[in-house]
Amino acid sequence: MEKKSYAKVNIFLKIAGKRDNYHELVSRFVRVHSLYDVISFVKTQRKAFDIIGDFGCKLESNTVYKAYNLLKEYDGVEEFFLTHSVKVEKNIPEFAGLGGGSSNAATFLIMINEVCNLNLSKDELCDIAVKIGADVPFFVYEYDSANVTGIGEIVEKFNEDVLDIETVTPKIMCNTGEIFTLFRKNYYKQVSQEEANKLLSMKSLDIISEYDIKKANDLYEPAIEAKSELANYANKNWYFSGSGSSFFRINNG
Repeated sequence: MEKKSYAKVNIFLKIAGKRDNYHELVSRFVRVHSLYDVISFVKTQRKAFDIIGDFGCKLESNTVYKAYNLLKEYDGVEEFFLTHSVKVEKNIPEFAGLGGGSSNAATFLIMINEVCNLNLSKDELCDIAVKIGADVPFFVYEYDSANVTGIGEIVEKFNEDVLDIETVTPKIMCNTGEIFTLFRKNYYKQVSQEEANKLLSMKSLDIISEYDIKKANDLYEPAIEAKSELANYANKNWYFSGSGSSFFRINNG
């Protein structure tokens, strides 16, 4: 069994407030059809959970491993991985604002739900996904475009044409925690309910035509403060995804 694990971009990203140690957001997530990892289950003799792939983190920090730990108490899951390993062919750059790790975790949850006949609904999978990371629920629902609010757990499908998205990822490591710290210190603002409602109702192409890179993503300016060399990639009609370091543009035809 194998399945594509797609990247995403944030057409816009606004901070709406704080909840405990998290920031509440208002954002449009869009799936990037041209960029994906491939996840498969392969026969193995290791007798223990194993991930095959080129990752920049330890097994314990891997989102797929976290997903496994949340599912292993379900009937058949632990037994399945006595004879199978998870293989991840990585194409999505890591730590880049494209949601690669979150996508991998969500795709893994969907695959295990099917192969082990867990019969969990999308909403039930989402309840598990939000424990792994804020972006994971979006990928569980497998929407091409969605409005994402709360701390990432509220995902509402947005109906629009599938977009042709091009991405570029500089070899610049963005630390999400550092960027949020700078945002709180030097750039903090909360989107008004009026603007939030406006953005959530607009088509992505209309947002891109009306908003510039700074106006579209609250994290862009703190990211530039943290990594000034990012500014070299902020060309006309390019936008910033998440906390970076990736930029994207939409090709109109």
